[in-house]
Amino acid sequence: MKLDGFGIFVKDMPTMVNFYRDVLGFEIQEDENTTNVYLVKDGTLFLLYRRTDFETMTESKFQYANGINGHFEIALSVENYNAVDDAYKKALSKGATSVIKPTTEPWGQRTCYISDPEGNLIEIGSFSK
Repeated sequence: MKLDGFGIFVKDMPTMVNFYRDVLGFEIQEDENTTNVYLVKDGTLFLLYRRTDFETMTESKFQYANGINGHFEIALSVENYNAVDDAYKKALSKGATSVIKPTTEPWGQRTCYISDPEGNLIEIGSFSK
């Protein structure tokens, strides 16, 4: 099997589309009220799929985490340490929630964490000074 991509089951599609497009700069072509959003970012398929539509399709109900959750992270890299700080400040100014301020870790990575509006963790980091 080959990894094709990943998806997030979302509660509020318009809010999540706006966040990934306007805050993180993902190129999203679909309408904010669509059932699912497909995009390819750096060769990886990224999918937002409305929870209620997935439950209808599977004829099942699921449990979803509330608040900031630690089930997974989306890792984004930038060119250098300064870009980590800049991306963090820019994301916060556009409504992202801070989880960890930019920090240089003992293994040499400068990293920070924010969350999207539904509490999914997003890491922004770089190994280049």
